[in-house]
Order: sequence, then C-alpha cells, then structure tokens
Amino acid sequence: MAAAAPRDFGDGVLGRITARVYWYLVVGVLVALGCGPTLVLLTLLDRSSGNALLVPLCLAPAAPFLAAGIFALHARAGTDEPVPGSTFVRGLRLGWLDALRLWVPATAVLGVVLTSVVHREAAGISVAYAVVLGAVGLAVLLWAVQALVLVSLFSFRARDVARLSVYYLGRRPSVTVGLLALVVVAGGVAWVAGELALALVAAAWLAFLLRVAQPVLDDVRARFVA
Repeated sequence: MAAAAPRDFGDGVLGRITARVYWYLVVGVLVALGCGPTLVLLTLLDRSSGNALLVPLCLAPAAPFLAAGIFALHARAGTDEPVPGSTFVRGLRLGWLDALRLWVPATAVLGVVLTSVVHREAAGISVAYAVVLGAVGLAVLLWAVQALVLVSLFSFRARDVARLSVYYLGRRPSVTVGLLALVVVAGGVAWVAGELALALVAAAWLAFLLRVAQPVLDDVRARFVA
C-alpha cells in the first residue's frame, strides 16, 4: 500500500485554526487603529444634546477602514497565504473613496435626524413626527451598513451601490432584520462598554456582517457580475 503523501506544515486542523485566528487578529487590530480618529473625536465630545449633530459625523472617518476590514475578511476564504495586512491595505486603497462618498452624506442625514429628535420640543415637533424621523434615521443607518458591504466587495459606481442598497433592504427582509440585529448589538456594546470596546470587537462584528449579507452578495454576483 502506497504511503500517504506528507502534509505541508500548517495543513492540519490546528494550523488552519491558527491561521484563521491570526488573520482575524491582524484585521481586528488594523480596523481598531483605523477607527482611532473616530474614537478620539467621540471621546472629546461630551454627551450633551448640543453635540447630537456631530456624533454621527464622527463615524464617517471610520468607513474606509471598516470597508477594508470587510474586504480582508472576505478575501481570507480565497487564499491560503497569511497576508492579512497587505490584503487590508489593498482593500483600503480600492474602496476608501467610495466608502466616504456613501457614508459622509449618510452620517450627515443621521446627524440632522438625531438633532431634530433630541431638540423636538424646541423645534415644535410632535411625538408622532419624531417617531417617523426615528424610523427614517434607522432606515438610513441600515442603508449605510448595506452600502458599506457592497462598496467593499464590488467595483460599482457609488450611485449604483446606493440604489442597490435601497433595493435589497426591501427585497431581502431577512438580511435587513439581520442588519438591524447587528446594529442593535453594536449600539449595546458601545452603550455598556464604550466605543473602544466596540472597536476591539470590530473584526468579529464585521465577520457576522458578512455572514448576514451573504444572500445579497450571492444575488449581486448572479445578477450584476459577469
């Protein structure tokens, strides 16, 4: 009986687990470092209602690094090479501008909505209208998260990504519910443990985001990618 061919170092179960942990660890550190300016801005802002407009805008600088993290985590499944750092940098180079093009207006809208809700009485806004504004703000936030996934992995024009994100929010309600759950989890972590803790678990959150968005990604590839 022929002897089994020797396996290369790292081909075993332990090697694969170690490589995965290493990949997530490096990507997580890079995402956390990239979110540093956002963390600094949020730390400098006090939690007064007067800063309601600025808090969402502080999230915009993190968008390119979140997009690069999504790109790197998605690329891990297609490579055996332990190069998460260079993959992250490549994702950042390819997607930073489109990520900002989508997230800057989204965070601006969120800032206006949050300011209107927080200062409802001063602005003479009824409770019912404030609820409507809150729903609009939540829809914009979910749209921004969906758009971030698409712009990270596809080279579509920003306006096409914007349209596809609106389309899939209604077309794939199970994905939309999953996005909502992840947004709630992120908000809960930030509320209980602070923004730094959220940055430290960003890689795991992005991995769950990719899993939730997988039906949308599959449909986009089948319908819009040659």
